[in-house]
Amino acid sequence: MAGSIVESLMGLLGPQVLGPVASQLGESTDTVQRGLQTGSAAMLAGLVAKVGQPGFLGQIFSLITNPANGPSALSGLTSNLGSLASGATSSPVANLGSQFLSSIFGSNMSSVTDSIGRSVGVSSGKAGSLLAMAAPLVLGVLGQHVRQNNLSAADLGSTLKAEAPSFQRFLPAGLGSLMGGASNLASNLTAAVPAKVATGNRWLWPVVLLAALLLCLFWFFNRTKAPVSDAVQPASIAAANAGSSATSALGDFFKTKLPDGVELNIPQLGIESKLISFLGDSSKPVDTTTWFNFDRLLFDTGKATLQPSSQEQLNNVAAILKAYPHVHVKLGGYTDNTGNAAANVALSGARAKNVMDALVAAGVDPSRLQSKGYGDEHPVGDNATEEGRAQNRRIAMLVTQK
Repeated sequence: MAGSIVESLMGLLGPQVLGPVASQLGESTDTVQRGLQTGSAAMLAGLVAKVGQPGFLGQIFSLITNPANGPSALSGLTSNLGSLASGATSSPVANLGSQFLSSIFGSNMSSVTDSIGRSVGVSSGKAGSLLAMAAPLVLGVLGQHVRQNNLSAADLGSTLKAEAPSFQRFLPAGLGSLMGGASNLASNLTAAVPAKVATGNRWLWPVVLLAALLLCLFWFFNRTKAPVSDAVQPASIAAANAGSSATSALGDFFKTKLPDGVELNIPQLGIESKLISFLGDSSKPVDTTTWFNFDRLLFDTGKATLQPSSQEQLNNVAAILKAYPHVHVKLGGYTDNTGNAAANVALSGARAKNVMDALVAAGVDPSRLQSKGYGDEHPVGDNATEEGRAQNRRIAMLVTQK
C-alpha cells in the first residue's frame, strides 16, 4: 500500500508550491504553509466526522473519482496552485474543490474559515483563499490514494478513520465542534479497521483504543475550559510528550479584563498572567534580566514553523501588548546544546522572528518589537537531561519599555 494520505498531502507543500501562493497572497511562506496544512487537516477531520452519515461517503467518493480529478490533475495543481488564489474558479478542478468544501462544511463554512484565519493569523478572506486552494489538493491526494490502492468508498472511509490521529495535530483547538464534534472523530476511530484486526492484526486493537481515548480526552478538556491540551515548550514535537505536566503546572484558568476592556481567559501561572502583573505594577522597573517564557507554543520538529495550537497564546499576548500601547518588547529564541551551534542560533532566531511576525499579524505595531536568536546561550535547565533540554528550547520575552 502507498504511503498515508496525510504524509502524501503534507509532502506536497514544498517551496515550489508555497512560494507562488505566498507571493499571490502577500504572506510569508510559513504562514501559507500553516494555512494550507490547517485547511487540509480540517477537511480530513470533517470527512471523518461525517463519514457515518447516510449517503455522505458516496457523494464524496463521486467527487474524488470524477474524471476531472484524474492522475494529471494533482501535478497541474502543484505547479500552478497560486492561480486559484486569484479567483480563477472556472476550472473543473476548482469547481470540484468548491463542491467538496460545501459538502464537508455546509453552513459552517464561514465559522470554519474564521477559525482557520484566527489560528493562522490571516484575514478571513485570505483563509478562504487558502481553503479554496487546499480543497483540490486534498481531492487530488485522495484520488491518487484511491487509484493506487484500488479502494472502494467504504475502504476509503476506513482508511480516513484509521489515519485520524495523524492529522489532529494540525487542527486549531475548538475547530472540531464546527465539524460535528471531536466526539464523532473518537467514535468513528474506534470502528476503524475492524476487519483487518480480525484477520490477524490483533495488535492494532490497543493502538486504536488508545487513539480513541486520547481524542475523547482532548475533546473533554477543550469543552470544559480554554484549549490548553496542546500546551508545550517551544521545541520539537518530541517535547510535546512532556507538555501535559507543564500544562498542569500553569494552574487553573481565570478571566481577566485588560485596560482597554478586552477580556482574556488565561492560566494563573502562564506568561499572560505574569506579563499583565508586571506591566500593571509601577514598582517593577524595566531591566535586562526579567524574561517571560512562553509556555504554550509548539514548532515543527527542527523548523521555525509554528503549529496552529500556538495561536491561542499568541493572540492573548498580542491583546495584552495592544492594551499597553507604550510597551516595547524583545523576543529571544533559545535551543538546547545538541547539534551544530551555528545552526541552533539560526533556528532560534527564525523561531523568534516567526513569533514576532505572528504578533504583528495579530495587530501589534512592528516598531514595538524586536527579535534575536541566542542558540544554546543562557540555559535554564540541565542539558544533560531530556527534561532540562526541553526547558532550554523556548521563546522568551523581555519588556524593554513600559
